[in-house]
Amino acid sequence: MKSSPSFLKRQKERARQERRQQKSARRAEANARKAAKPRPADGEDPDIAGIVPGPQPPQE
Repeated sequence: MKSSPSFLKRQKERARQERRQQKSARRAEANARKAAKPRPADGEDPDIAGIVPGPQPPQE
């Protein structure tokens, strides 16, 4: 005996709502982590600090 379509539809909608809430919580957590991370005072990106444009010297 199969369940009624409306019951299955309600189950799917509840699952969608739960996924949306989890995704929203993950986004909020990521934003909070990003805001709490200290920014460099001089405004220079630490990943590219010290890189000079153009040809780079050979590595030894």
